[in-house]
Amino acid sequence: MFQLGDEVTLYSLVFVLALLGTRSPVWSTVITTSLCLFLAMFRFPLVATSRARQVLHPVAGKVSAVAHRGGGHDAPENTLAAIREASRNGATGVELDLEFSADGIPILMHDETVDRTTNGSGPLSKMSFSELRRLDAAAKHRFRSKFVVEKIPTLEEAVKECIKLQLTIYFDVKGHPDEAAATLKDMYKRYPVLYNSSIVCSFEPKVIYRMRQSDPEVLTALTHRPWSLSTLGDGTPRFSSVWKHHWMTMMDILLDWAHHHLLWKLCGVSAFLIQKNFVSQNYVQYWAQRGVEVVAWTINTKVEKEYFQEVLHINYITDSLVEDCEPHY
Repeated sequence: MFQLGDEVTLYSLVFVLALLGTRSPVWSTVITTSLCLFLAMFRFPLVATSRARQVLHPVAGKVSAVAHRGGGHDAPENTLAAIREASRNGATGVELDLEFSADGIPILMHDETVDRTTNGSGPLSKMSFSELRRLDAAAKHRFRSKFVVEKIPTLEEAVKECIKLQLTIYFDVKGHPDEAAATLKDMYKRYPVLYNSSIVCSFEPKVIYRMRQSDPEVLTALTHRPWSLSTLGDGTPRFSSVWKHHWMTMMDILLDWAHHHLLWKLCGVSAFLIQKNFVSQNYVQYWAQRGVEVVAWTINTKVEKEYFQEVLHINYITDSLVEDCEPHY
């Protein structure tokens, strides 16, 4: 729940901004009160702490290492082979990307096109599942000779494999809020074990809100990287236009504030997935006071893993369970 300081800060800021905009104490009070009522009526409560801990810490008292895209450095990302390899290498869970084929079949894929990871070319939105199934998902991987003709799996195939291997699943939803919520709701209904062994994550608050609307018992998390609108994952400006860069920087500041003071509460998330460069002991404590756990991404060196395990004591997402590597953003 909001701490007292959070509520005072939020409503005071809204009141001041409304006052500056309207120059009317009456209207400022109405706007601030409306926000308060909105949050009271439409926000979702946190899932029980005991169940959140069961999902996030399947091995009691231990930090969980979660294989990013199934561990895309060790095996072809978002494939059944990656899930199996992650399990063999000691992962506690796997992060998997949910996407859809042109004919609406839920599959595992990170990008909007198949070019980077397969021997095919083109956008997912133009390719049927039967077309996608004919592609080799290991074609571009460094161990492609080891993983011969790996197929793009359906979401259900991946879920069944994770359940069999007793791996926690971090469902990463990039978009399609309505379709994703309906698909995952059906998946949880058919495989109830997921309530205690999975979490739905997204950069898009709308996805998480729709998921909680569809099934408020599902554990959820917001994913966030500060300055994501104005810069790329490696820190370089996203736009060549100076004016547009500064405008997006301002939007980044607003988005960051909303994530930390409003959106998390509205969605009732149990975890906050944050890019590793912004994690500190104070940051972990900030969220702990609100009943929310921090999960860091992407942690890819031995030194980083030791720091997050032994100093911060928080879960982390990694591209490799066995060696140092460059991160995928």
